[in-house]
Amino acid sequence: MPTVLIVDDSSYQRRILRASLEEAGYKVAEATNGREGVDMIVSVKPDAALFDLLMPEMDGVSALKEISEKRIQLPIIIVSADIQETTKKTCMNLGAVGFVNKPVKGESLNSILSILKSYLG
Repeated sequence: MPTVLIVDDSSYQRRILRASLEEAGYKVAEATNGREGVDMIVSVKPDAALFDLLMPEMDGVSALKEISEKRIQLPIIIVSADIQETTKKTCMNLGAVGFVNKPVKGESLNSILSILKSYLG
């Protein structure tokens, strides 16, 4: 069973994502900021990750940069309320495989599950 790491400072968003991912058959790990998320990627070695962008300690873009610098190959989906095209492009250039808008519900949740399925089977 693949493990998906959720990195978001909102406990509400983590709870929604966790419930949907577990229902879809994934194991879930959680981190509350980008620094913790990068550390968990190194220690837990999840199969994929969902990252928010605006978080304390280390934001999602900085985390993507560090993951890229460490040459860690991992499908990362950005889940953010930031809808700017430049932000989306920056994330994709840093290796993100998808960008889904918050709030996560319905279609955006299906999009996350579809992307995960294409990478994890």
